[in-house]
Amino acid sequence: MEYHIDINAEQDAIAETVHGAKSGDTICCQRDSQFEICKRALLEARLAGVTICLLDQDGYVIRQTSSKKRTQISGPRFSDRQLAVIKALEKVLAHCKKEGITLIGYSDELVALPATLVGTDLASVHAREVYASGAYRGADGIDSLLEQ
Repeated sequence: MEYHIDINAEQDAIAETVHGAKSGDTICCQRDSQFEICKRALLEARLAGVTICLLDQDGYVIRQTSSKKRTQISGPRFSDRQLAVIKALEKVLAHCKKEGITLIGYSDELVALPATLVGTDLASVHAREVYASGAYRGADGIDSLLEQ
């Protein structure tokens, strides 16, 4: 079944819709904030097989996420420890955004700069290289990994 969340729906109503969904259902919304609420509610409900879609004004899907059980995922997977590290990185990145820091990959380097300077002539002057411990590879660095 496909559910469409009213553009003015509140958090409680959105969460109720998600919690009532069943495997194979699709929930569509039109706001980024609603999409994020749906994702959190989906995680809380621990439902598998539910798809959440963010639609633009013309009804096209611009973001989508689906829940799956671990047993449904094929191929190489992250360990629980790796997933915890990724979650911690996501929290750090959320804090960067909150504090007005934008991370940008230039070639093989990752740099941080004040978000207000992105796209200005002052960006490169105020950019600060982030020591990524070899965990970050820019677009140019991916080729060198493939050659090894």
